[in-house]
Amino acid sequence: MSSDPHHHHHHDHDHGQEVPSTTALRVKALESLLVEKGLVDPAALDAIVDAYETKIGPRNGARVVARAWTDPAYRARLLADATAAIAEIDFPGSERPHMIAVENTPDVHNLVVCTLCSCYPWSLLGLPPVWYKSSAYRSRAVIDPRGVLKDFGTTLDEGVAVHVWDSTAEVRYLVVPERPTGTEGMDEDALTELVTRDSMVGIVKVPAPKGPAPKGIVP
Repeated sequence: MSSDPHHHHHHDHDHGQEVPSTTALRVKALESLLVEKGLVDPAALDAIVDAYETKIGPRNGARVVARAWTDPAYRARLLADATAAIAEIDFPGSERPHMIAVENTPDVHNLVVCTLCSCYPWSLLGLPPVWYKSSAYRSRAVIDPRGVLKDFGTTLDEGVAVHVWDSTAEVRYLVVPERPTGTEGMDEDALTELVTRDSMVGIVKVPAPKGPAPKGIVP
């Protein structure tokens, strides 16, 4: 898909603060009621949210990316049939949507958005960030992807093509970011620690490691 994915989608250009949806307000009210009645432990809720936000989700996707970086055969399978290739890796999370992997290269940068709502591969990337669900991002990512990338600190050369991919309820996308320089001797586990959620959405690049080489150096 090019940077003009769906002409029929309505794009909201409101860049102001996002107002909580009716569903979000109802969920919050229900949560408060359950906690008040002692039916739900708020600490347990926080633990579940933290797991999806920092452990289960982004780490799963990071493992997929790190394996693609270190295993050319796996990378080829991932780009040919991401759903099947991702299923080769056993990780927590029940969601298994149809996935398409798109690869960043020196000539192409990929960016993922959901213009209609916030379709997102939770089991791979964890909880979607607030900005991903905002109307400002959903509209600007389509009409001004370079501007959005620049807002996140990602500046691309003019010769780099930007492809915007529109997630749907049926299809989700995973960006395979470029492997940063200085990681040539790192193994899969060490590389997994470098890959971030935002890099797998395509909004940032994976930075080169700083300081002493991390654990997990390949002999």
